[in-house]
Amino acid sequence: MFRTCAIIFILNIIITAQDKDLAAGINLIETKTYSAEEDARILELFKNLRVADVSDGMDMVGLPNTGLVDPAIHPDWIDYENLTHQFRGIAVTARYVPTQRPDRPEADQKFQDWEGNFYNAYSSEAFTSLIKPGTAIVIDDVEDKDIGSIGSYNILAWYKAGAAGVVTDASSRDTDEIAIQKVPLYLRKKGRGIRPGRNELESVNRPVVIGGVLVCPGDVVVADGDGVIVVPRGVAEEVAAFANQILEKDKTGRRDLYKSLNRPLDKTVK
Repeated sequence: MFRTCAIIFILNIIITAQDKDLAAGINLIETKTYSAEEDARILELFKNLRVADVSDGMDMVGLPNTGLVDPAIHPDWIDYENLTHQFRGIAVTARYVPTQRPDRPEADQKFQDWEGNFYNAYSSEAFTSLIKPGTAIVIDDVEDKDIGSIGSYNILAWYKAGAAGVVTDASSRDTDEIAIQKVPLYLRKKGRGIRPGRNELESVNRPVVIGGVLVCPGDVVVADGDGVIVVPRGVAEEVAAFANQILEKDKTGRRDLYKSLNRPLDKTVK
């Protein structure tokens, strides 16, 4: 009897400790990290692949309907001549959530001071330090609010740092200028409001959900006029191998059709 009570007492201590950990908040999905060389090698495999090819490749590894982002998330602009709206990148993620903090300055505080402090303390862009050549910035934001978390200045700065493109499940402002700047952007809708008083940064490089799809840091993101697809890193090489076979067969077949029509070959069939 004494031994049984002792075991129950110990188990209660363990459970209580676990509850304390849970109450403090824990992450149950691991964030894996990869070297720049590993990322570059994977991206080379996806260099010319289209969303359609990658979708077929996902089918062939047993993941049909996995990774296909809600088609409501679409390109802000399309370049039909050079296809510069397309991109392939390695996911760096950020999650913004609705804020519960006051949405205006104190009575004796200047708006600019309040705004700057909100950006720095609560709604920063901490993920920018992780950007490197080939990064796909994936932002899980507050889609039902009118927030322009992305704008023509910050997206161009991310592009300068090496970002291949940006995907958000919410909105962006300055979309005319972003189109002129030719930075690949995939978004759900137009936005106008600034971040302070509307959202705050919850996490960086943790799993997020974009258009019904789980995106983990290090996953491969492919985006073109058909939309966006996310390839889990663990199957990326296998998916790319199948997808490249599919692309080459498609190019061969379409080249023959081009020739039969006396049509000059464009970059999509060369």
